[in-house]
Amino acid sequence: MSQPAAAASYGQSLLDRVLAGTPRGEDPLTHVAELPARESQFTQWPPWIRPDVVDAMRGNGIPLPWTHQEAAASLAAAGEHVVVATGTASGKSLAYQLPILTALAEDPRATALYLAPTKALGADQIRSTIALTEQAESLATVYPNAFDGDTPTEVRQWVRANSRWIFTNPDMLHIGMLRSHQRWAHFFRNLRYVVIDECHSYRGVFGSNVALVLRRLKRIARRYAADPVFILASATTAAPGAAASRLIGAPCAEVTVDGSPHGPRTVALWEPPLMAEVTGENGAPVRRAAGSEAARIMADLMIEGARTLTFVRSRRGAELTAIGTKRLLAESAPDLTERVAAYRAGYLAEDRRELEAALADGTLLGAATTNALELGVDIAGLDAVVVAGFPGTVASFWQQAGRSGRRGEGSLVVLVARDDPLDTYLVHHPAALLDKPVEATVTDPSNPYVLGPQLLCAAMELPLSDAEVEQFGAVELLNRLAEQGLIRRRAHGWFVTAESNPHASVDIRGGIGKQVAIVDAESGRMLGTVDGGRAPATAHPGAVHLHQGESFVVDMLDLEEGLALVHAETPEWSTSARETTEIVITSLLEHSEHGPVTVALTEVEVTHQVVGYLRRLPSGEVLDSIELDMPPQRLNTRAVMYTVTPELMERAGITADRFPGSLHAAEHAAIGLLPLVATCDRGDIGGVSTALHQDTGLPTVFVYDGHQGGAGFADRGHAELLRWLRATRDAIGSCECAAGCPSCVQSPKCGNGNDPLDKDGAVRLLTAVVDSLRGKP
Repeated sequence: MSQPAAAASYGQSLLDRVLAGTPRGEDPLTHVAELPARESQFTQWPPWIRPDVVDAMRGNGIPLPWTHQEAAASLAAAGEHVVVATGTASGKSLAYQLPILTALAEDPRATALYLAPTKALGADQIRSTIALTEQAESLATVYPNAFDGDTPTEVRQWVRANSRWIFTNPDMLHIGMLRSHQRWAHFFRNLRYVVIDECHSYRGVFGSNVALVLRRLKRIARRYAADPVFILASATTAAPGAAASRLIGAPCAEVTVDGSPHGPRTVALWEPPLMAEVTGENGAPVRRAAGSEAARIMADLMIEGARTLTFVRSRRGAELTAIGTKRLLAESAPDLTERVAAYRAGYLAEDRRELEAALADGTLLGAATTNALELGVDIAGLDAVVVAGFPGTVASFWQQAGRSGRRGEGSLVVLVARDDPLDTYLVHHPAALLDKPVEATVTDPSNPYVLGPQLLCAAMELPLSDAEVEQFGAVELLNRLAEQGLIRRRAHGWFVTAESNPHASVDIRGGIGKQVAIVDAESGRMLGTVDGGRAPATAHPGAVHLHQGESFVVDMLDLEEGLALVHAETPEWSTSARETTEIVITSLLEHSEHGPVTVALTEVEVTHQVVGYLRRLPSGEVLDSIELDMPPQRLNTRAVMYTVTPELMERAGITADRFPGSLHAAEHAAIGLLPLVATCDRGDIGGVSTALHQDTGLPTVFVYDGHQGGAGFADRGHAELLRWLRATRDAIGSCECAAGCPSCVQSPKCGNGNDPLDKDGAVRLLTAVVDSLRGKP
């Protein structure tokens, strides 16, 4: 139910304009909140900063630092690792610029390293750093430069020889710097500071890999007698000091009190209506798509003159939303059609840079983007942010929302719910989003599937000592790798063998299989890449692939060659893959009994296979289903599971013929709600349910991590099972559909065609399980 604003605001006026364009009889708002403005809290420049560095800051329009900037900078200057965890646009960059520029000005040999999770963020930070170094003669030899996959070979050589502040990403640090550290000896020998920007984004398998890359960095620095200070910048998260300490492997102080200002924000929660004239699978109602709804909202805001950024969940969604916005503007404001574009990862470097410049100077009035623009890129003056689908974590939602109102004026944030159980839950339980503490990041550097390859990389860089292996708790793991002929223990430590090529085989972002290039067969143009593990579901023959507004259809996928060939075509439908999954328990890690309910954390082997795909019209209506014969993929991972007795289900009013549909619906909804308790995306996890599992002999539901060895998500679900399943039950109950839809119990990836599904049975089952977990008879 909508909550009226205490007083009219700019954000509210923008929202009124959007509501004016809503079809008659619709009331999509479920909640509106007015968030007050926050005043600046300034402090004086600390005396340890060089006067010429202070002058450079003033010359760039910074008269005084905010309190959190000074606190974090002073801790780092005193030699203490520190994380500054404050809101978007709170000037966290200054916290590391002050100590680094002072050190580089005082010592002409000193060096610094900056790591960002995205290239766009790194490029943005280089621009601001260059502007500062141009203000002081003592900083003339800093030469801030990028060293990443977009840097030409001849430029890389110059950067290695001359730059004292290098901006890169964990991927390039892993494969381009640590592997050949001898060529970087002068840089590592003089390394004073390491910046880890947007460190909250390092979670799951990616975060676990980065944590180990950073331990390798510290190890190489010690080899050259350096002991750098780590400065981390994070969005507001729970326990940032503890998370940062896990990431860098050392105690880390935290600064969390935000001294920066921001204007008032109007936050609106928006649920598109169910469409009476369109049905999906098995006759289920379909909600108007979040992407098309967001396109209409963005078009209305642009017509109003509001600079708007729309965040969507996928690369394809970004393209479709931009296309939809252009189409709407062509009808009502054709002069604006060239001022909207899509931005996403996977574009070539020159395309990204051009779009970033157009966003920065206001040439683009609207952009539809993936989370590639969530992190740090300074896009000043945005009036509104539309979030098409909850981004998976509360931290990400506030990062995206914080893109708006950066001029200190009022702004509007609209969360448009997708057909998804978690979105349904949040728009009907706004306190879970607006009043909930932000999540803690989940990482597990001890995952053997992550740790083993990382230790091989470390041993190739410098032989591992027995003491280091003991410190990692990896003696047994290395012995197994030695049996595979990948590493050998000698008198002076552990050495990799000639057969081992560990750096090239490690994808630190958690991709499965090698990268697949997507190529236009007619022109030979490379359109982008997708990792091999996701290719069967996104680049299978017949799949529709969008690239910068152009539409292509996949003709051929060759996983061994890493190649997908496409041709230009603009069909009226989109495609979504269907997968089947089987699961086998390989080890029982923890288990507990609660009367008729047993809960366990297990190791499992999952076999899944893409068996076909659906073609859907833009309305959401399913056109048809087409079969495929793709190779099966196997995954050894961790799962949280629960079993129930048939007697419990029957007491809950679920007859035996309804067992499969009730379990299936509860499993689908639970997958959708796990991100409520774990920092994961729905795509990071999977599930299986069965009325009689071969390993348990009982009705069983599994939810598993979609990464080799697990990423910590199933463990988190096991620890928060009661809260998770209670929210799952409430999400299903909140949906106004009669018998189940994508907003509650249907899954877009279900290999069984979302059949059978029993919405009422799922509510009954989950109520009985929750009661048993709470000790109720």
